Amino acid sequence: MARLFGTDGVRGIAGVDLTPELACALGKASAYVIAKAGTGKRPVVVIGRDTRVSGHMLEDGLSAGIQSMGGMVIRAGVVPTPAVAFIVRDMGAACGAVISASHNPFEYNGIKFFNEEGFKIDDAIEDEIASIALGGPIEGPHVSGSEIGTSSCREDDVLRRYVGHLAEGMAVSLKGVKVVVDCANGAASTAVRMLFETLGADLITIGDHPDGANINDGVGSTHPEAMRAAVIREGADIGLAFDGDADRLIAADENGGIIDGDRIMYICAAHYKRRGRLAGNLLTATIMSNIGLQLAADREGIELQLADVGDRYVLELMRRTDCVIGGEQSGHIIFLDHNTTGDGLYASLRLIEALADMEVRASEAAAAVRIYPQALRNARVRNENKGAYLSDPEISIAIEKVEKKYSGEGRVLIRASGTEPLVRVMIEGPDAKELERDAEDLAELIEKKLG
Repeated sequence: MARLFGTDGVRGIAGVDLTPELACALGKASAYVIAKAGTGKRPVVVIGRDTRVSGHMLEDGLSAGIQSMGGMVIRAGVVPTPAVAFIVRDMGAACGAVISASHNPFEYNGIKFFNEEGFKIDDAIEDEIASIALGGPIEGPHVSGSEIGTSSCREDDVLRRYVGHLAEGMAVSLKGVKVVVDCANGAASTAVRMLFETLGADLITIGDHPDGANINDGVGSTHPEAMRAAVIREGADIGLAFDGDADRLIAADENGGIIDGDRIMYICAAHYKRRGRLAGNLLTATIMSNIGLQLAADREGIELQLADVGDRYVLELMRRTDCVIGGEQSGHIIFLDHNTTGDGLYASLRLIEALADMEVRASEAAAAVRIYPQALRNARVRNENKGAYLSDPEISIAIEKVEKKYSGEGRVLIRASGTEPLVRVMIEGPDAKELERDAEDLAELIEKKLG
């Protein structure tokens, strides 16, 4: 049977795949597992959510399950995902839970858990929670009477603490800086105003009127064209676009040019290095980051290490190597000297701070990373053959030939899909037409031999 938890919690269409009954079962199971592993005291669990209409329903189910096992629930309300990771540590809670489907459409939702240190819970704990939630045994009687848990609302307190934590680390003033912020009609909608007005920015907001169904709808980091247009229209210095739960950031320069996660990571890492704060001169990205990031890092004397795709794998590699900055091209950027998960608002402050400290405009800083054209093709193969491209002589020779062609000015990446019967062919280089042709030829050969 497939795992209930994916790489970012339990996800599905709310009311169909992710029902209130399942949320309640996950609440019961998580409270039981946490209590069993803890000190025996009632576990305190912080619950935050984004603006989806299904959030209240799932929060009620999750909270009921936790309370039925004696847990004490702190309802944080609508807050960014990184706020929950922070507040768990700040309040000394046993666990945090976020109800969000991040950048996905409003009909989807999800539930993910953070441990007492603010990190996503381990696979083994997820599997134990899933096993119990799907009908596994719970040892001992259910609680009753005065042992039943309680729930308290701390929405203003949580948001105030989180915004204060962000603001206190800002080393430059934002007075006179015109900033366009796209809140994706999501969890950042209130926090953005509190934060940027506190710091004195000339703030223009879009995507900040959530109605339960418009989260990520034509706005946010997956649709940066709305933010880009607003920057040009308003003559802003910079644009910032978050996703539905505000753990991702995509920016725009003063001309409306998009600054993706690769460029944001480079700008911030270079700034850290020049200030002596980049531990080990390390930056962590993924195998899907653009070759332009590698070339820029090499010029700056930064060692770029690559993780598999997914913020979970980025974080694992960062923790193993004591790296302080890492992330993905999508804008999910982790600053381990600040928080234990991606934080779009914090990343935006570090980006603005770097630009101010280096005394350059956003377009100048972004130009240090040349984004090379990229061609991506999928070769459909038999599922049992997904890994066979590594050992097929004809395919190996073809791959080697293309790798030699782009050596020093591009990159070839061949990888099997983890979920589909596909082998993905990605090539980066200076000429888009050549890339398309070479990627197509390789994909056709792989499909012919292994399909």
